[in-house]
Amino acid sequence: MARASRSSTSKWRYCHPSYYLKRPKRLALLFIVFVSATLVVWDRQTLVREHEVEVTKLHREVAYLHNLLEELKNVEGDTIGNTDSGKTNRPPRREVLDDSIDIQRREKVKEAMLHAWGSYEKYAWGQDELQPQSKNGVNSFGGLGATLVDSLDTLYIMGLHEQFQKAREWVANSLDFNKDYDASVFETTIRVVGGLLSAYDLSGDKVFLDKAKDIADRLLPAWDTPSGIPYNIINLAHGRAHNPGWTGGESILADSGTEQLEFIALSQRTGDPKYKQKVENVITELNKTFPADGLLPIYIDPHSGRTSYSPITFGAMGDSFYEYLLKVWIQGNKTSAVKHYREMWEKSMKGLLSLIRKSTPSSFAYICEKNGDSLSDKMDELACFAPGMLALGSAGYGPGDSQKFLSLAEELAWTCYNFYQSTPTKLAGENYFFHAGQDMNVGTSWNILRPETVESLFYLWRLTGNKTYQEWGWNIFQAFEKNSRVESGYVGLKDVNTGVKDNMMQSFFLAETLKYFFLLFSPPSVIPLDQWVFNTEAHPIKIMTQQDGKIVGDLNEKQKPFFRFRGRKEGRSD
Repeated sequence: MARASRSSTSKWRYCHPSYYLKRPKRLALLFIVFVSATLVVWDRQTLVREHEVEVTKLHREVAYLHNLLEELKNVEGDTIGNTDSGKTNRPPRREVLDDSIDIQRREKVKEAMLHAWGSYEKYAWGQDELQPQSKNGVNSFGGLGATLVDSLDTLYIMGLHEQFQKAREWVANSLDFNKDYDASVFETTIRVVGGLLSAYDLSGDKVFLDKAKDIADRLLPAWDTPSGIPYNIINLAHGRAHNPGWTGGESILADSGTEQLEFIALSQRTGDPKYKQKVENVITELNKTFPADGLLPIYIDPHSGRTSYSPITFGAMGDSFYEYLLKVWIQGNKTSAVKHYREMWEKSMKGLLSLIRKSTPSSFAYICEKNGDSLSDKMDELACFAPGMLALGSAGYGPGDSQKFLSLAEELAWTCYNFYQSTPTKLAGENYFFHAGQDMNVGTSWNILRPETVESLFYLWRLTGNKTYQEWGWNIFQAFEKNSRVESGYVGLKDVNTGVKDNMMQSFFLAETLKYFFLLFSPPSVIPLDQWVFNTEAHPIKIMTQQDGKIVGDLNEKQKPFFRFRGRKEGRSD
């Protein structure tokens, strides 16, 4: 017992501090052992974390390959893109395995769409937009049923076929474009022509194509200028075109360079080249004097085709011109016939790099605006489409540039997400200023339910598989639910700091914001990016190949099923 006792005492004395305090060398030795052991533990933890990351990546790759294999099997499916009679060589896609959290979130988004649509149907049916607070409709776009037409593809994609069919009947029987109304060529193209073409591509119902042709024919005289640069306003009944007085008679860059996707698609589907010719002449004209940095001022003289001294921006009045340079290249299946679009876009991205600055102290990347040789530390929320555009276009570069632009996209997306997170309501203001030492400050403080940040999160999630972008999107969706949902739809905020509400449910909330939320929580086989390209109003348009100016493929091909679930712009604040 005594030996055992001594042995025990001898054993535990090494745990007593006095043993080491009286022996400095032993204390030093203990410290070295302790540090070494700690470093080993940290090393092991780091290795474990890295291992977990790699395992997660491998799981995603396995899941992706599994789904890809399943899609290649010729198994029957149903829903999106299903039509009654068309034939295609592409095998229909099989049921895609789905994440339970994504299913729940997607259903929440679908319920939000039903709430928005049901309110529009009840209080503003057939009118352009709903005023939810006063429960009435307004014709912001001349009475073209903007919200209804804008929502067609969203209803279809979400599987809300009863609502889609009712909207289809209204389009067939009540949509009339013979109106003595001065319409925005840009807004009418992206919302109405784009919405109708997308509904046609998804459903195969020719009524949508016929209506798209009708409205496009009414818009065409806008391009009858000496340079081919279109006037931005046209009377739908009489065909008289002009520019708004506040531009000094100039055409706007985004308004003139954001019809290419829709009008090229219309020529593809009708076989009539006149639509394509009008809009491609615009790019040909601009390409004659396209600058080395690819950055154009926002005003263009429709008589000479020359740009005027005016701001350069990726925000309002500039944004979607750059977007369409990339997307027409994608729409044309990246063939030699559309190579010049990609070349122009890459020049513009070099220019964009020259506009990037970082805030202090948090190093948020942002896109400046430029006037002459001066840079302004201001960024519109509208410019938050750029991260998605950069991510989408990054794959066309070699490995080095591809990673550089993808990394920039991720940095800008983080900034745009913080536009939301930096306010009391967690909703973004219209624009932000970056002052030294202050990171970001809200400039214009309203929020009108814009989609651009959610759009970029959708692209980044699709292209990287990083679920962080889904989490950010979910946080933004919840902020809309908390601050913008009212009894009769959704409204914007007059001030994102106070949460005071306005009285307008913008049509693009249903066309873009809710659609991108839904797709953010849907499998990649839903509107796959290798088969569809989104116009700037989030209307998916089927990709068809151009070769030597000719369209390759069956223009009347109906779409087969994609999957089966298991379970902007400028001037839109009116």
